[in-house]
Amino acid sequence: MDIAALPRIDEHATLVAARADDVWQALGETLEESFGRPRSARYARLVGVADRTASGPRPLAMGSAFPGFRVADAVPGRQLVLVGRHYFSTYALVFRMEETEGGRMRLRAESRARFPGPGGALYRLLVISSGAHALLTGRLVAAVRHRAERLRWASPTRNA
Repeated sequence: MDIAALPRIDEHATLVAARADDVWQALGETLEESFGRPRSARYARLVGVADRTASGPRPLAMGSAFPGFRVADAVPGRQLVLVGRHYFSTYALVFRMEETEGGRMRLRAESRARFPGPGGALYRLLVISSGAHALLTGRLVAAVRHRAERLRWASPTRNA
């Protein structure tokens, strides 16, 4: 899938008071938890996603999948590229991590998608234009931040 060819939907970013390895671990755990729920599997069946079950290597790496997404690229501590498709859309969710001054990490989540045909247009209206996607993606990024910061402070060896 040519991710750059997909139209950009939005981007969410946050600063995380944690190290790259903590953010990476928190990202994987949060994604697995969020998309591993029974309602995610039901939604995946309803819209006909290509990847409906968790499979592949763990922790997340090239070829890993969970309902709605397949890992297209994984550079631990730097970038995680998720792709997917269903009846109404072809999409990508790209997470990027970069160090900032003061020992923090900036976590960004960029969404890209194409919505073909009348069904895609209606789906876009219901999911994107309604604000539901922005709300859920913002919550996902915040959940990663909270988990990474808890990981950092949970282990004295990680505080260095």
